[in-house]
Amino acid sequence: MTGVLADSQLKDMIARGDISARPAIIPAQIQPASLDLRLGQVAYRVRASFLAGHGRTVADRLSEFEMHRVDLTEGAVLEKGCVYVVPLMERLTLPKGVQAVANAKSSTGRLDLLTRTICDGGTEFDRIVPGYDGPLYAEICPRSFSVLVRPGMRLNQIRFRDGQAILNDADLSALHSDTPLVNGPAVIDEGLGFSVDLRLSGTDGAAGSTLVGYRAKPHTGVIDLDKIGHYDPTEFWEEVHTRDGHIILDPGAFYILVSRESVCIPPDYAAEMAPYLAMVGEFRVHYAGFFDPGFGFDAAGGTGSRGVLEVRCHEAPFVLEHGQIVGRLIYERMGQRPDQMYGAGIASNYQGQGLKLSKHFAAP
Repeated sequence: MTGVLADSQLKDMIARGDISARPAIIPAQIQPASLDLRLGQVAYRVRASFLAGHGRTVADRLSEFEMHRVDLTEGAVLEKGCVYVVPLMERLTLPKGVQAVANAKSSTGRLDLLTRTICDGGTEFDRIVPGYDGPLYAEICPRSFSVLVRPGMRLNQIRFRDGQAILNDADLSALHSDTPLVNGPAVIDEGLGFSVDLRLSGTDGAAGSTLVGYRAKPHTGVIDLDKIGHYDPTEFWEEVHTRDGHIILDPGAFYILVSRESVCIPPDYAAEMAPYLAMVGEFRVHYAGFFDPGFGFDAAGGTGSRGVLEVRCHEAPFVLEHGQIVGRLIYERMGQRPDQMYGAGIASNYQGQGLKLSKHFAAP
């Protein structure tokens, strides 16, 4: 059936050899509508980000751009501001008609850890064409924090589509009427729009200010990605407060903010955060773009789930206002309903979330 492939369909692909890996794929990698990808044994430090290009392999390009190799076996630090290419344990032999799209996992994006998938012959990041037969690689560029990684860590994920099943605005409006997708009026225009919350309730600070987000500190220690709930947020983040419902984004700075709307992804649908148009301001929102079936869904314990916004400001300072539209979700039909939904019996760290840092940090 046309649509995003669900967990049981991913298991069928693995059984057929469409998706293979050494060592073998483990059940924890299989999500309701995606598969987690695992880092291999070595990282190549390269001079610059690159794509393989038509008729070229990633291995060919590595021979051009490699500076040195880092053995990850015992754990190794990927330095802030550097670019690395890591072969992944998984490889694909895609059937005709089935394409794949990859993205960083939520925790990866919240660390400003730019992680993109590249493949042989690829001309776009995170896009794998139908019929592709070959290895996969992760390009990793830590932007705010240096990180300690090991083989088997899962920084990015991949979603498979049989054909296209994107909901147009009329279908999205009908779905919202049947199962509310946001807690309030839906702004539907080539997807479901959402806005930023800069008047968060329950976060009052000194002198009437409101805690509305976090900004990454420029000089911090290393984050070991295996340590969960371990780090003191104050060592890595500055709180962002406002009294009047707006903040000024600084060029080059990275922020964690939150959507004003609660978001819902019904069980028969998946969604992806679309890049927002640059013409609305000097910033980019959300590096980790997959929303699985069941996110924010009442029956899966997701009541009140907000979208966490990973925001990077570009060349000029920019005033961000409360309620400003900053992104949109593109909804797609699932090929079939997943056996498990996000937050229902699986390790889902962000179901029911509000303003929240990555899972590596202790609760503020």
